Amino acid sequence: MATMAAQATQAADPALPRGFRSAEQGWPHLERIPHPPRRLPVIGDALGSNVRTPVQDSMRIAARLGPIFRRKGFGKEIVFVWGADLAAEMADETRFAKHVGLGVANLRPMAGDGLFTAYNHEPNWQLAHDILAPGFSREAMAGYHALMLDVAGRLTDAWDASEAAGRAVDVPGDMTKLTLETIARTGFGYDFGSFERDFEREGPHPFVSAMVGALSFAQRRNVVPPLLTPVLLRGAQRRNAAHRAYLDRAVDEVIATRREAGGGPGDLLDRMLEVAHPETGERLAPENIRRQVITFLVAGHETTSGALSFALHHLAQDRAVLTRAQEEVDRVWGAVEVPAYEQVAKLRYVRRVLDEALRLWPTAPAYAREAVADTTLGGAHPMRRGAWALVLTAMLHRDPAAWGPHPEVFDPDRFTPQAVRARPAHVFKPFGTGARACIGRQFALHEALLTLGLLLRRYDIEPEPGYRLQISERLTLMPRGLRLRLTRRSPATG
Repeated sequence: MATMAAQATQAADPALPRGFRSAEQGWPHLERIPHPPRRLPVIGDALGSNVRTPVQDSMRIAARLGPIFRRKGFGKEIVFVWGADLAAEMADETRFAKHVGLGVANLRPMAGDGLFTAYNHEPNWQLAHDILAPGFSREAMAGYHALMLDVAGRLTDAWDASEAAGRAVDVPGDMTKLTLETIARTGFGYDFGSFERDFEREGPHPFVSAMVGALSFAQRRNVVPPLLTPVLLRGAQRRNAAHRAYLDRAVDEVIATRREAGGGPGDLLDRMLEVAHPETGERLAPENIRRQVITFLVAGHETTSGALSFALHHLAQDRAVLTRAQEEVDRVWGAVEVPAYEQVAKLRYVRRVLDEALRLWPTAPAYAREAVADTTLGGAHPMRRGAWALVLTAMLHRDPAAWGPHPEVFDPDRFTPQAVRARPAHVFKPFGTGARACIGRQFALHEALLTLGLLLRRYDIEPEPGYRLQISERLTLMPRGLRLRLTRRSPATG
């Protein structure tokens, strides 16, 4: 029935153009919204921008121009929103819905109508959501716990070897290995062998290289004028085609392996292959299954690896926070060799550390929302049906109106129950908002808390001398060049 509703929405919505819609098409009074000074013909506000850091550029502009602003480049104009009150309005599902635009739309050649990249009118979104949602139930999550522990054991084996040799560890690289193996094994029963690779000789797994290449290409397409794309991105287009072909082959191999085995343990892949919609009896088509697997493998590890990396960075930079987190793990988990599923969620302070890291650096740094009918935002900005804005999560999470006078300071106690209750709603959105928010949120949180708990119990961590946080942007955010030095904690404490 939900699929029929989606099809009705598609039929009722023929007037909205597909593809990129510039702001002047939907905002009748753009002149009320500030833009950077020195706007020039053709290039607009692109002067001084860095094509590799569009999110950080937008954050700097946001700090100057306020809670709603616009940027234009080569004919594309985008409205950005980050004020807490305005973002709360855009979270209203009766007035706004997910908008698939910018980099998300640029991923459609790779992910098609997967859960993350599907347009609202496409029926496969609701079909896949209804079939796959039970795969993220509490019962299913408990079933993934042992596999998560096994993958985390590969990580600690690698870190033990680095610690014994006196080598610093590559945090983003190792967190990427961890989260790729975790989603691949728990969701699809597949082992990429990331920790067994000779990284010095072979580099990252080809799936990771292809994924990073595809995400980076989508990011570059956001900032390169379409008419110049064939010239400026000719070589990048060829490489992107090769990356997409590799991702397709890798996923086809995952699916073929499962089919040859005649079934699996009832994981996400089994649900995709065998389960019909409980009301309509519809099944996912083979092409859509490939797109869903790509979506989960990419989105299911890329964002969590960034969240873990940022959390470890902040723990290493703040000895008091690190000590407090270690003391909680020691107290809550005690002397057990491996924590039970129920023990992970009891790490309340470690969860606050993770949330605070996601506040400062949400690895998915923005999400787009579009008006479902003509409306007015903030009492001052009329929007036509289909008009959209990019909610800049990284600045919403820094709005002093919601987070106080020093929002740049890392402070896990912002997430005590009392502090959370005192804040306005809709000001913390690391997983998006509404019906199209991340389906794997609880999976990611359990994986991240389990990993942080295991690492905190086992190691003291220190940053390399002189390290200053730098951010890599490839649609998601990741610390660049983050390496930590390890010291094994004594058996009495870890």
